[in-house]
Amino acid sequence: MRMIRIASLSLLFLVIVAGSGIVGLIRASLPVEEGEITLPGLAVRGTVLGDELGVPSITADSRADALRILGYLHARDRLFQMELMRRKSAGRLAELFGAAAAQLDRKQRSYQLSRTAGIIVNDLPPEQRRALHAYVEGVNAYIEQARVLPPEFLVLQHQPEPWQAEDSILVVLGMFQTLNGQEQDERMFSVMEQALPSDLLTFLTPDTDSYATVLVGGPVSRRFNPTLPVAALAALPKAQSYAANDRVDAENVVAGSNNWVVSGIKMADGRAIVANDMHLGLSVPNVWYRAELAYQQQHLFGVTLPGVPGIVAGGNDDVAWGFTNVTADLVDLISLEVNPGQPDSYRTPQGWRKFDQHTETIEVKDAADIEITLQDTVWGPVSDSALLGRSVVIKWSALERHAVDLGLLDMDKVKTTQQAITAMNNTGGPPQNVVIADREGHIGWTYMGRFPKRIGFDGLASRSWADGHLAWQGYIPPEELPRLLDPPEGFIVTANNRTLGSEYPHVIGHNWALGYRAFRIAELLRDRQGLTEQDLLAIQLDNRSGVLDFYQQVALNALRDLENKDADLQDAEAALHAWDGRMQSGSIGAAFLAEFRNRLAQEVFAKVVAACRVYDPDFRYAWREMETPLRHLLIERPPGVLNTRYHDDWPQMVIDIMRQTSRALHQKYPEISLAQLTWGQTRSVSLQHPFSKSAPFLGNVLDMSPFEIDGCASVCVKVLDTAHGASERLVLSPAHPENAIFHMPGGQSGHPFSPHYRDQQRLWQKGIDAPLQSTAKPYHLSFLPH
Repeated sequence: MRMIRIASLSLLFLVIVAGSGIVGLIRASLPVEEGEITLPGLAVRGTVLGDELGVPSITADSRADALRILGYLHARDRLFQMELMRRKSAGRLAELFGAAAAQLDRKQRSYQLSRTAGIIVNDLPPEQRRALHAYVEGVNAYIEQARVLPPEFLVLQHQPEPWQAEDSILVVLGMFQTLNGQEQDERMFSVMEQALPSDLLTFLTPDTDSYATVLVGGPVSRRFNPTLPVAALAALPKAQSYAANDRVDAENVVAGSNNWVVSGIKMADGRAIVANDMHLGLSVPNVWYRAELAYQQQHLFGVTLPGVPGIVAGGNDDVAWGFTNVTADLVDLISLEVNPGQPDSYRTPQGWRKFDQHTETIEVKDAADIEITLQDTVWGPVSDSALLGRSVVIKWSALERHAVDLGLLDMDKVKTTQQAITAMNNTGGPPQNVVIADREGHIGWTYMGRFPKRIGFDGLASRSWADGHLAWQGYIPPEELPRLLDPPEGFIVTANNRTLGSEYPHVIGHNWALGYRAFRIAELLRDRQGLTEQDLLAIQLDNRSGVLDFYQQVALNALRDLENKDADLQDAEAALHAWDGRMQSGSIGAAFLAEFRNRLAQEVFAKVVAACRVYDPDFRYAWREMETPLRHLLIERPPGVLNTRYHDDWPQMVIDIMRQTSRALHQKYPEISLAQLTWGQTRSVSLQHPFSKSAPFLGNVLDMSPFEIDGCASVCVKVLDTAHGASERLVLSPAHPENAIFHMPGGQSGHPFSPHYRDQQRLWQKGIDAPLQSTAKPYHLSFLPH
């Protein structure tokens, strides 16, 4: 249905564009980059100088005026993207796309983000609220003044509503949901807790791995059982089918990033440098928008989020900063005790209480509207999906008072690393690792955001809060958040990995990303001196995968003494010997090892998956540190784990998985032998516009050209998968911004016919040393007070 709908719209788009009359409309809808524009609310004339890539440098009299102009430019270049983001968060996509989007809207309505956005706006400090309203005025000025809206609005025959302050917060909440708002970790763990013995559960859900790189709190983790639970594994019922049907996610791609900071003691001239590449879903246009702002002796530059005022990551003239996702546990699913005699009531510590409920209408284009009933509790909204047969409440920090604000705006006043740490600790938003450098050569790391302070439990599994023994007691105080300043090593690295030891007094998370990326970055930095921006860019592009060394050795050991190898195994052996240890497009053997590792995981954990699917037919084992139990099992090879047909013969299982891998790749690529099959031939990256995802024939107009992958999803520093990867790369010293390097996919403009729609793609794709700031600024735009 959705494909038919979007395809018909897209066909209409092509027909319209082909018409002679529409050429003028398309031209009229292009962003204006030169001339004069009257901007209501502007106090003093402002200017925008645009460089050859369309990156604006805004000069204004005040912060409010600068953000008012930024709002105008965001709308000029990214209005349709902003429209989709606010509607997705609010659950209003069906108004544009019809019944195909109704289910997503229904899910989003259960979070009640629109209500939360209104509360957040009212709670903002006065200065932040004034800044937000100035930005909103700029967005609406463009909407009101645009002669012709961007092509997507023409296709959908849609006139956007005026932008509201709440819409900007909805965009922030959408990013919060992408980074820290998923329920699947607690759902997965709760099912495993129900299905498995406690020792096996702990073994399968560790919080550490052999690559752990801890910053504070000591070397010991909170959750690790080095003892192999042999009896518990053997006692699991035999799986009906050992084909786990991809119910084990060995890659487990995380919305995360790499960031690190290097102090002056390791640099060529004493400068400190931040390096940051933030990993998100890749699409057209890119999630970030580049900008430079100057006002009242303040100067900031970096990336902004369309729909939101201010610089997200980048720098001012004194400090630079970059982010990675903390992968914190910010969601609890509270198991409800519903009154069996009165199902409209649930138990609380104060006794039975009726659900608060109200109805909402989902408007559906070209179809009947849908009326839904939403329920609320004293703890938060009721989820639309039960867990283990019981209704659950979504207790999510993003829905709590004061969890989100616009505190990043205050980075315009920060002068030192220590001041930046304090500012970040007091800023609300999606919790992040922040690395910081200042122009004096000092470096630091801390957390940004609010973290729930749990009482009586650790947040791993769903629990009832009805007896009053479990609760959230506000947030961890800002002064108690972890931080590190000027370590003797001269660098700090984070990559969504566990950075805290058990001596840190608060539980922040459980399901950390595999530590290899942070380990590899530290390995490349540790013994280096005289580093430059180009050296740090090279680390961002590093595609070495030490993780797969282990699996190469497992396979070669099994083959070593095997006689009479068949053709499948001979091909596999050739590919294994050909591998260069990297995940670059020309690497032979990389595709075999990636598939081999995945199939091993499916086989080794098949009994676990089968036991859990008794309680949840949709169960997936997706623990991000599963590398720890997987390697332990492959090394120790205990009885009772494998399919009975192997009779506990682990070498035979490994040989069989190699054959399966070889045959699967032969079947998929019949014209290429494994000894010649490269990583890039099996993976391509395609950055798509929302329309072309359902209408591929529009790809030549709307999408970036596909290219062979150079990087991997999770086991190398250069994260790049078919539709996931570095949404930007930044290397910046606040002392020398003229030497800063920047990449992002696509371009500044979301307009398919703008020269800035794809003019940054090549730089990002090829990893070319490109400047953050350009001295050539051929476009001049003046903004005049009304």
